[in-house]
Amino acid sequence: GEAVDLDPACRQGVANSARAVAAILAKGAPVYGVNTGFGKLASVRIPEADLGTLQRNLVLSHAAGLGAPVPREIVRLMMALKLASLAQGASGIRVETLDLLAAMLASDVIPVIPCQGSVGASGDLAPLAHLTATMLGVGEVFAAGARRPAAQALAEAGLAPAVLGAKEGLAFLNGTQFSTAYALAGLFEAERLCQAALVTGALSVDAARGSDSPFDPRIHALRGHRGQIEVAAALRRLMQGSVIRASHLVGDERVQDPYCLRCQPQVMGAALDVLRQAAATLQTEANGVTDNPLIFAEEGEALSGGNFHAEPVAFAADMIAIALCEIGALAERRVALLIDPSLSGLPAFLTPKPGLNSGFMIAQVTAAALVAENKQKAFPASVDSIPTCANQEDHVSMAAHGARRLVEMTQNVAGIVGIELLAAAQGCDFHAPLTSSEPLESVRRLVRGHVAHLDEDRHFQPDILAAIELVRFGAVARASGAQTLPSF
Repeated sequence: GEAVDLDPACRQGVANSARAVAAILAKGAPVYGVNTGFGKLASVRIPEADLGTLQRNLVLSHAAGLGAPVPREIVRLMMALKLASLAQGASGIRVETLDLLAAMLASDVIPVIPCQGSVGASGDLAPLAHLTATMLGVGEVFAAGARRPAAQALAEAGLAPAVLGAKEGLAFLNGTQFSTAYALAGLFEAERLCQAALVTGALSVDAARGSDSPFDPRIHALRGHRGQIEVAAALRRLMQGSVIRASHLVGDERVQDPYCLRCQPQVMGAALDVLRQAAATLQTEANGVTDNPLIFAEEGEALSGGNFHAEPVAFAADMIAIALCEIGALAERRVALLIDPSLSGLPAFLTPKPGLNSGFMIAQVTAAALVAENKQKAFPASVDSIPTCANQEDHVSMAAHGARRLVEMTQNVAGIVGIELLAAAQGCDFHAPLTSSEPLESVRRLVRGHVAHLDEDRHFQPDILAAIELVRFGAVARASGAQTLPSF
C-alpha cells in the first residue's frame, strides 16, 4: 500500500473533536453512544469507568456478519472512505486511533470482512464492526499474501492494537462506507461497460449493414437529453468513414432498422444520464460524514441525527443496477439480430457452414441467460425495508445488498458485451473486402489479435473469456479512441 498522510488541518480538527467529547462528558449530560447504550438500549446510562469497555463491547458484539469475504480492493476502498469521513473532525475520535487505520491501509493489512449482515441503517454496522475489530487485534486480515490473525499481522507490521476511548467504536461502526464502496466499484465497472457497449453497438450496426441516419444530431437536439445527444455523437464518430456503410447508402430497400440498432442513443443515453446521476450522489456521499451522533467542536455540542441512513446510496445502487440491466439487454438483442439471417443478411448463426456448425447459437443463449439473471437482480433494493433493533430502527435502506449485487451484474454485462464483440467482429468479417471505419477496424484488429475468425466450431468458452477481458479492462474503448466516448 501507499503511505497515507492526513493534512495537518484535518489532524487538528480531529483532535479538537476528541477534546469536545471529553468536555461534554465532564458536564455529565447523557450523550447517545458515548455514555449510554445503543439502539433500543439508548436509555441505559453507562458509568464513566466503563466507557472504554462499552466501545469494545459494541465492536465485538456487532461483528456478526456472515458470507464470503469482501474482495480486498473493496475493503481498501472502505478503509479510505472511512478515513475521509473520520478526518473531517466531526466524530470525536482521537488522532492516534485514526492513524492506526491509516497505517493499516498503508501497510496493506486488510481486514477480512464477511459480505452479509448490513441493512444499510444504522449504517453498515456488521461489516464496519469486522473492520474495527481487526484494529483491536480481533479477527483476521489479509496480509503478506495470506489470511492471518489480526493480532499477529499488526505485530509484524509494527502496529499496536487500539484501545478504544469514548465514542470511538461507534464512530467507526456508524457509516455507509461498505455500501458506498460496493456502489462505487459497480459504478466504475459500469462506466467501462457503457463505453465498450457503445463501441460494440456501432460495430454491430456495420455488421448488420444498418444505417447511421438515426444518429443525426438534429434528431437528438430536438429531444434535448444530454446523454442521448452524446451517445449519438459517439456513434457517428465511431462509424465515420465506414466503407461498409457507404456500400449500401443507395438502393437499400430497408426503411428503418430494428430498435436495438436505431434506438441506441435513446436507450444508452438514458443509461448514461442515470449513471451520471448516481455518480454525483456517490461523490457527495464519499465526501460526507455519516456518523452519529456528530460532534460540533466549536459549539461543544453532540447532535444525534440520521446521517448513517444509506437511502441515497441505495437509490444510486438501484439506478446503476437498472442502467446495467438495460445496457446488457440491448447488447443481447443485437447479438440475436446478428445471428438471424432474416434480420442481418448474414450467414445463420454467423458460421460459413450452418448445420454442420452451430456457430454463435449457444453464445446468444448464454447472453440471454445473463440478461435474465440481471433482470431479477435489477429489482430495486431500496423499496424494501425490515424493521430491526426492536423497532427502534424501523426503516432501513437495504443499500448494502443493493450495492453488492452490482458485482455480479457487471460480470454478467461484461459477458454479454464480450459476446457481442465477437459476434459483431465476425459479422464484419463476412463483408470483406469492405471495411468499417478506422476506429472500428482498430477494434476488429484488437479482437483478431486475441481470437481468430470462427470458420468451424471449436471450444467457444476461451474465445468469450478473452473478449470479456478486452471489454472489462478498457481495451475495446482504448482501441476505438476512448477520448471520443462519453464518460462520467
